[in-house]
Order: sequence, then structure tokens, then C-alpha cells
Amino acid sequence: MSTKHAEAATRFISNKKEESWHNETLWMVRAKRDNMAKDVPEWEQLRELSSQIKMHTISHLDKYAEQFAAAAEANGVIVHWAKDDKEHNEIVYKILSDHNAKKLVKSKSMLTEECHLNPYLEQRGIDVVESDLGERILQLDNQPPSHIVMPAIHMTRQEVGKLFEVKLGTEKGNSDPTYLTRAARQHLRNEFMTADVGMTGCNFGVAETGDVVVCTNEGNADMGTSLPKVHIVSMGLEKLIPNHKALSVYSRLLARSATGQPVTSYMSHFRKPREGCEMHIVIVDNGRSEILGNREHIQTLKCIRCGACMNTCPVYRRSGGYSYTYFIPGPIGINLGMLKNPKEYSDNVSACSLCYSCNNVCPAKIDLADQIYRWRQGLDSLGKADKMKKMMSGGMKFLFTHPSLYKTALSMAPIVNSMPRFMIYNGLNDWGKGRELPKFAKESFTSMWKKGKVQKKK
Repeated sequence: MSTKHAEAATRFISNKKEESWHNETLWMVRAKRDNMAKDVPEWEQLRELSSQIKMHTISHLDKYAEQFAAAAEANGVIVHWAKDDKEHNEIVYKILSDHNAKKLVKSKSMLTEECHLNPYLEQRGIDVVESDLGERILQLDNQPPSHIVMPAIHMTRQEVGKLFEVKLGTEKGNSDPTYLTRAARQHLRNEFMTADVGMTGCNFGVAETGDVVVCTNEGNADMGTSLPKVHIVSMGLEKLIPNHKALSVYSRLLARSATGQPVTSYMSHFRKPREGCEMHIVIVDNGRSEILGNREHIQTLKCIRCGACMNTCPVYRRSGGYSYTYFIPGPIGINLGMLKNPKEYSDNVSACSLCYSCNNVCPAKIDLADQIYRWRQGLDSLGKADKMKKMMSGGMKFLFTHPSLYKTALSMAPIVNSMPRFMIYNGLNDWGKGRELPKFAKESFTSMWKKGKVQKKK
């Protein structure tokens, strides 16, 4: 199996201060999520309802996709269908070309990251400006997002301050968050004013009314769609929900799960173009319809991209988003990457302790850890199983299926307690890196039981 994730994680944790800061910051967000959940008595019922609504919708996706498109077109919106990332990018570029657009201002969208839209447009002379503060920071630093909700969570304010000194000409050594935010706002204001086209992602597409719902904390999506005369929405098929009643369920779950807020600062509904303007919705498949036929992994389509699974994951928190080879990290990213290309992204399945915390916090109740476990079972058939692990598993199977040999090995185990450290912890023992072997008991439980040393509970 590829060790790309393990190697990248090793580099990340070599900086103990950064590792600790990243871990504690994400855990703080997870704790805020827990506090918010406790304040909603019906929280678990909402999660169950969320799961059922999503499964119902994706099980009837043809019906809801047609209903959404018809409602949107009746509202005066131009609807486009893209079978893959190539078609998505071509459609967006054609809209821009038809309007002689040279500058596109975007709100945060993981789908456009999936389609590699920015480099595609930039190669064709389009100035693409990310308007989300985190995304803009990363764009200025030429980095991809390391988290799907908090894209620049891996950067400290001091690092942002130094970046802004170079890119925006801010005061040297001033990393005050309020000052940096104001500097970014001033910088972006002109970009909004001079943009030819505005683009947003989509959190939810309401099939009954044709609404597109976009959730932000900065109002940047509203700015990007209020000034330019053309608004393009990039929407994955799985973002569809039946109606506003269903939306009310997700509006209570999304922000609480993502950032520990009761609701995002802005929950904007875009139903029709402004007078004298155009609104386009590009509905993207890009492999989603194939997942519909995959019984073991169909639940990934229930994801509402809240990032809760990342905030709780002990591996993600300690290894960082850039250790994953798929553009979406964490538990959901592991599964999506394997669905995209299992041979290319198989290294990520090792980035899971199977603690099941992701299952427990997911607002759509996706069986994330179960899916990762199933992916692991299929690594050998892909030719990606680790040879050392295969040998160890084979040896353990042989030991456990031969009782006499197992008992002999158990009786000799305490010898390890007296062995020199270098014989236990060396280059051949990957498990021992960062771990300490517990001391073996002088007498096994089985032996104690047979001698009557174990008191039976009455």
C-alpha cells in the first residue's frame, strides 16, 4: 500500500507545536458542537430525520432533479447539466466568454475545487478572485484548502499577518485579527466592485421552488451576487432536498455541526435573477450517479459538507489536511477519494483509528467508519495491501488457530519485560514509534482462572 499519507503526516507532526495547536483548535470546535447539540433536546431525532430525508432524496434523484430544474427555469434561471468536471468548466467558461467577462468573483465552493475550475479559467485569461476570507488567504499563498469549512485553519494569525504584509502591504508585525480582517475587506471591496460575473457554490437546492441556498458567515456570497449582472451557481446533484420543510431540518444541524454556531450569519436564498440580470445554475454529476448504484457506499451522498467528521477525527486533527492525497481530507474525504479512484487514493484508508467518532457526530448519520473498514478489506484485491501487515495478519491467524502454540507463546510473553529496549524499539517496529508496550503480566488470565484465583461474580 502507498505510504504517501503516512509520510506527509510524519512531516506535519515533526513540528510538535503546530501539531498541538491544530489538534486543540479543531477539538475546541468539536466541543462547541457538543454544547450546541446538548441545547437541542431533539438533536438525535433531527439527525435521524436528516438521514431519512437524504436517503429518500437520493433514492428519487431523477424526480427531484427534474422538479428542481423545471422550477428554476420557471423562475427565469438558465439551467445547465454537466456530466463531469470537464463539462462543468466548459459551461462556466462559455458563460464568461458570452459576456466578455475578464474577472470572476467567487464565494467558497468545494465543487469548483473538485473540478479544478480556478486553474482552468486562469489559463484562459480569467482573473478569478476568491471572496471567502479563508479561501482568499490561501489563494494569495497559492495553497489549496486544508478543511472544507475552515479552509485556512492550519494557519496562525502571525502567518496570515506576514502573508498580508507581502501581498496587501499591511503594517509589519501587525497580526491583530480585527486589523487583518479590515485589510482584507478593503482589498476585496474593489474586487466586488469591478467583477464582471459573480459565482457561488450551493449548500442546498430546494426542488419544490428552485431555490439555491448558500450559507456563509461573511456575506461575501451576497456581495458577489449583488453587484455583477451575472450570477453562476455551481451545484452538485446531491445538494437537492425536497422542500423548505426539509431545509428547516438542515438549517438546525449544519452550523451547529460545522462551527458550533446556532446558525450561519447569512443563509441566502437565490430564486430568480435580479431585474435585467442573468442567473445560471450548473448541476454537476461527476461520478455521483455511479455512487447511487453502490450499496456499500451510497451513504456518502448524504453528506452536507459540515466538516464535523474532520473536527472530531483524531488522525485528521494530528496530521493536518495536507497529509491526505485527496482534495477533501478526513473521514468523508477518505471515502470520496476511494470512490473517485481507489488505486490512486488507497493510502488514505490508513488514516483512521476506527474510533467511530465520525459516525457519532455526523448530522446525516453517514456510516463513515464502517465504509473505511470495508475499503480496507478490499485493499488486497486492488493490489494495495501492505505486505508487512499481510505477513503479520497471517502469523497472528496461525497463532490464534493453534491453541497449544498460543498457550506456549503466552507463557513466554513476560520475557519481553526484561529484554533490552533496543531489541524492542528499533527500525523494524513501526508500532513502537510513539507508543510504549505495556508490561506483560507474570501469569495469564486463563492460568489464574484454572487455579481458582479469579472470583466468580455471584
